[in-house]
Amino acid sequence: MKNIVVIGAGTMGNGIAHTFAQTGFKVNLVDISQQALDKGIATITKNLDRIIIKGNLTEEQKEGTLNNISTFTKLEDCSTNADLIVEAATENLDLKLKIFKQMDELAPENCILATNTSSISITKIASATNRPDKVIGMHFMNPVPIMKLVEIIKGYSTSKETFDQIYEMSITLGKTPTEVNDYPGFVANRILMPMINEAIETLYNGVAGVEEIDTVMKLGMAHPMGPLQLADFIGLDVCLAILNVMYDGFKNPKYAPNPLLVNMVMAGKLGAKSGEGFYDYSESKKAEKVAKMFAK
Repeated sequence: MKNIVVIGAGTMGNGIAHTFAQTGFKVNLVDISQQALDKGIATITKNLDRIIIKGNLTEEQKEGTLNNISTFTKLEDCSTNADLIVEAATENLDLKLKIFKQMDELAPENCILATNTSSISITKIASATNRPDKVIGMHFMNPVPIMKLVEIIKGYSTSKETFDQIYEMSITLGKTPTEVNDYPGFVANRILMPMINEAIETLYNGVAGVEEIDTVMKLGMAHPMGPLQLADFIGLDVCLAILNVMYDGFKNPKYAPNPLLVNMVMAGKLGAKSGEGFYDYSESKKAEKVAKMFAK
């Protein structure tokens, strides 16, 4: 597999495109928004510069990586010779079903269709195609160029050949692939999201403040960042979407999103990307200042 198409130029999409391109693959990055594509390429360029500063990349390698990426606003313009298409669009089932139906119609017969979904059923997504044996989950972690883990999720009909190809490709990318079965939330989010939700519940019930909750988890449990800071980093809307998928899938109240999370998302307080979540990011992209509504 040499020719890769990545759908979505947001945080995950541009990170996935960066990782493939830096490893030598030819990447077509697709997004309906030219502005999103321009922002995605700018982010990739900035991240490559950071790697150069650390001494792990040369200017020549940076240029080679950027030259490996082409941008498009229409999937039909760039998918006819694809060996692998990775969908990294918004965590919305209807949108993903629509995209996979289009991917199936446009991609060559031997092309593997992968999704970066963090919670939605691979089997359900595969049902929108005529090649369910070639549909698989590749759940990368954020930030993609740095994080080693890739959850490789098999749908009910995913073939062993497809799984083996994606598993080996993940190793080629310098990642550590981990085999996971197709259940809501998979492994990472099935464990992570209830923890984040419980941290929000703890705040909601007045047990402790934002900084105090995060400090306990960082210093007491050796987490690199607290769960509320992590929720802001992931995006509160994304956290809510994942919890809803798990709640719908398991019908277990332990996955029900806390009302505070629901209200914050409805109010547009989505975390770092909106400028405010549990922390205030208006002056710094780091979680250094607690948001006004939670300040003491």
